[in-house]
Amino acid sequence: MSVASFTSLSRCGVMAFRSPARQLAVRYAQTAAAPSVQPRIKKFQIYRWDPDTPGDKPRMQTYEVDLNACGPMVLDALIKIKNEMDSTLTFRRSCREGICGSCAMNINGGNTLACLNKIDANLSKPTKIYPLPHMYVVKDLVPDMSNFYAQYKSIEPYLKKNDESKEGKEQYLQSVEDRQKLDGLYECILCACCSTSCPSYWWNGDKYLGPAVLMQAYRWLIDSRDDFTEQRLSKLQDPFSLFRCHTIMNCTQTCPKGLNPGKAIAEIKKMMATYKEKKAAAV
Repeated sequence: MSVASFTSLSRCGVMAFRSPARQLAVRYAQTAAAPSVQPRIKKFQIYRWDPDTPGDKPRMQTYEVDLNACGPMVLDALIKIKNEMDSTLTFRRSCREGICGSCAMNINGGNTLACLNKIDANLSKPTKIYPLPHMYVVKDLVPDMSNFYAQYKSIEPYLKKNDESKEGKEQYLQSVEDRQKLDGLYECILCACCSTSCPSYWWNGDKYLGPAVLMQAYRWLIDSRDDFTEQRLSKLQDPFSLFRCHTIMNCTQTCPKGLNPGKAIAEIKKMMATYKEKKAAAV
C-alpha cells in the first residue's frame, strides 16, 4: 500500500488505513453536511460632516455590515466600513484595548469607547454613532479636543516640589497607604467621555474645568509627595472652575473605566472648605 493511503487519526501518532477513494467520499460528505451561514446584516447610522467640502451639511449615513464577517466591537465595524466600504469615513483610534481613549464617541446615546462597546446583536435596531456631544467637530466622528487639553494643562498635572535641588538624584518615596489614595484616579485615560456628558460642562465649557480635569486635579492635590496643595486649591477658588458642578453624576455613570469623577469633585469641595477656613483664620 502506498504512503498516501495512510492518514493520521490523532496527534499522538495513531495510524489507520484509508483508501484515496474513501478519503474523497468523506471530504464530499463533510462539505455537503456543512450548513450554509445566513448573513447577519446590521445597520450603522454614522454622523458625517466634511468641512472641506463646500456646502456639505451634517447628516447621518447608513452602512450595512455582515456581523458574521466582523469583529464583536463597534470599532471593528467602523474599521471594516472604512477599509471595505468608505475610505472617507474619519474617526480616531489607536490601542483598541481601552487604554488610549482615542476612540471616544457617542454610541446609541451614551458616551463610551468604541473599542469596548459591543455591537448590539439586535439586527432590527440600527446602531447610531455620533462624535462626543457639545464639542466642535473637526470631521465626522473627530471632535476638537483643544479646549479639553488646555484645561488639563492648566492644573499642572505633574509633581511640584518646593526644593527641586534633589530632582533626578533620588526617589520621592511615599507610604503604601498614601499610594493607595491614588487608586481610582490615576487610571483616567482622558477620553473626555465624562466631561462631554456633563450639562454643566456643555454650558460653561470655557470656564468650568469639567469632571475629567477636576479628577486629575484631585489626584495631585492628595499626592503626599506634592508640596503645592494650597496653591493648587487657590486656583480653583473662582465661581466656575470647580463650583459649576451640580452633582448630576452623568460623569460617573458614563465613565468607560468605571471611575468616579463625581466623588473626586466632592472631595475637592471638602478640601476647599477647609482651605478657606484656614485662610480666613490666618487673616
